[in-house]
Amino acid sequence: MTSLISRAVLYFAMGALFIFFAVRSAHETIWNVTTMLLAVIATLDFGMGFKLIGLHFKIKRNQKK
Repeated sequence: MTSLISRAVLYFAMGALFIFFAVRSAHETIWNVTTMLLAVIATLDFGMGFKLIGLHFKIKRNQKK
């Protein structure tokens, strides 16, 4: 089983990749469906990455008690 930190890093990498694709797809304006969809997916990936990091530290803190 992979650790939560490695999963978080994977989500951050995917979020960065989706941001890269969103920037590349914004030719004239950012208000097109493709750019907005990629930005939403990147936001969800970053949110999940932060959530996994928080969960990792919460589990680690509870194991010390």
